[in-house]
Amino acid sequence: MKLKENLVFLGMMGSGKSSIGSLVAMKLRLNFVDIDKEIEKNLNTTIKKIFEVKGEDYFRKIEEQTTLKTLKLNSTVISLGGGAFINNNIRKEILKNHLSFWLNWDDKILLNRIKNSRKRPLVINATDTDLIDLIKKRSNIYSKALYEIKCDKLTKSEIVNKIVKIYETN
Repeated sequence: MKLKENLVFLGMMGSGKSSIGSLVAMKLRLNFVDIDKEIEKNLNTTIKKIFEVKGEDYFRKIEEQTTLKTLKLNSTVISLGGGAFINNNIRKEILKNHLSFWLNWDDKILLNRIKNSRKRPLVINATDTDLIDLIKKRSNIYSKALYEIKCDKLTKSEIVNKIVKIYETN
């Protein structure tokens, strides 16, 4: 297998994509881009506000443009938004040209991490059942990632070391 260009982290909101991604980037001395933060910086507003004012469809278009542009960078660690990998164009590009890591957690752990969030638009009016359904639906797509990291019983540094080891053996 040829060495892939970027390391891409995907998973549910609350799975640690940003924190794990930034730690991996530091350890490998690579640049780090958090797609949600990039969108907020480019539009000078929050994701929550974008959803409120322009709607989810508008956000997903911006997310696709920003992600596809970022994937053109070299040797970069990229943290996707929770819904980005659902997008067919994004998913195809990642699976074809990059190392993808699904940070997978037990549903109950994720539920506890995200259910009281006020900054995550898809969570604000969702019931626990809605969130579990979303986790299950997205997990079917996340499972297409090149690597699945089961995070439940690992410390942050064990997760980082596992990813670095995979990267270094590619």
